[in-house]
Amino acid sequence: MIKRIKGTNDIIEDSYVWEWVERKLIDVSKRFGFSEIRTPIFEATELFKRGVGTDTDIVQKEMYTFEDKGGRSLTLRPEGTASVMRAFVEHSLDSKGLPQKLFYMGPMFRYEKPQAGRLRQFHQYGAELIGSARPEADVMVMALAVETLKVLGLKNFKLKINSTGCEKCRPNYKEALKEYYKPLLPKLCNDCQVRYDRNILRLLDCKKDAQYAKDAPVILDYLCDECKAHFDKVRELLDALEIEYEVDPTIVRGLDYYTRTVFEITSTALGAQDAIAGGGRYDHLVEELGGKPTPSVGFAMGMERVMIALEKEGKIPQKEPPSVYVVAVDEKQRPHALKLALELSEEFVVDVDVMGRKMKAQFKNASKCGAHHVLVVGEEEVESNLYTFKNMKDGSQIKMPLSEIKKILRKEECDSNYQWH
Repeated sequence: MIKRIKGTNDIIEDSYVWEWVERKLIDVSKRFGFSEIRTPIFEATELFKRGVGTDTDIVQKEMYTFEDKGGRSLTLRPEGTASVMRAFVEHSLDSKGLPQKLFYMGPMFRYEKPQAGRLRQFHQYGAELIGSARPEADVMVMALAVETLKVLGLKNFKLKINSTGCEKCRPNYKEALKEYYKPLLPKLCNDCQVRYDRNILRLLDCKKDAQYAKDAPVILDYLCDECKAHFDKVRELLDALEIEYEVDPTIVRGLDYYTRTVFEITSTALGAQDAIAGGGRYDHLVEELGGKPTPSVGFAMGMERVMIALEKEGKIPQKEPPSVYVVAVDEKQRPHALKLALELSEEFVVDVDVMGRKMKAQFKNASKCGAHHVLVVGEEEVESNLYTFKNMKDGSQIKMPLSEIKKILRKEECDSNYQWH
């Protein structure tokens, strides 16, 4: 037997939950004025080296890179922003007007140690607001991130924000960090000893060396006047919108393209790996990929982590049962039962036996799948066009024409409080 590759998952019984989450995310994205973009699963390796950064853990250790038959180096996308920005530049989306507000969903790939909420093939939802340097854009994206979790019913999460400064003020901060960490180098984990020279900011969000970050210099003390004014305005707008947040100077994010505002949303339901979403501003990424200077801001959300949080908080919706199960009394009535089922399925969730079960077994299967009603098709029903319609909840039944059955089902759908409707 061939088994799935380590770090991947088959989504089977829970697929309806994924579909429910995806519908919610699409709905809230469109309400915020974002349109969907779908990019290829693999890209030129150079895209991620230039966009994500050669000194990041992703590029150094985690990318799935291969050479195709044409000798080109290709990489399965490890994150979504670089691909979206490549598409923005390639298709000259700036010519269609700014800002461009795009969202995406799909699989990403990183070679990491598989653990809860972190697989080698994982899924992300993300949104990018391209073209605005103003603090309002930062807050709009954070508001969208918070709203996506709220519409899913999650409550135990917290928005944390910080600023990583810009190319003018960040070098001074990096020097201060190096001075602080220099005597601590022998005590740091192997990864942080490498990051000390390559990407000093990453020492702040290392879980293993978190105790040292508590006393490290704070970047907010090193911001230039422009970055400070930008961050102050972000906080002012969040306060005005009554969006709760916490300033956390250790948030730096793991990708090289971030500038100024960065943020994470953490969930108490996730344990040590508590980040459920994160993002920030990346004002130079479009230019780095060959486009015109275009300030932008966005975020990504780990969908596997969303699923864990939903389960921990008891917010998993129930699977939608059939509104009606069509039962054929005997073999002669099966074609008519199938025809009715197909007609009803134009409006409602319908099931019908295709296994050749006897009538009693069909009723048992209808009960097992949680059908709300059973419609019985026998010789008498076909001749009179009056079908036995049984309520599976209270056992009551009545004979009526199909048009009246449809009216009842429509009314129940309108009055229903099911998660799906």
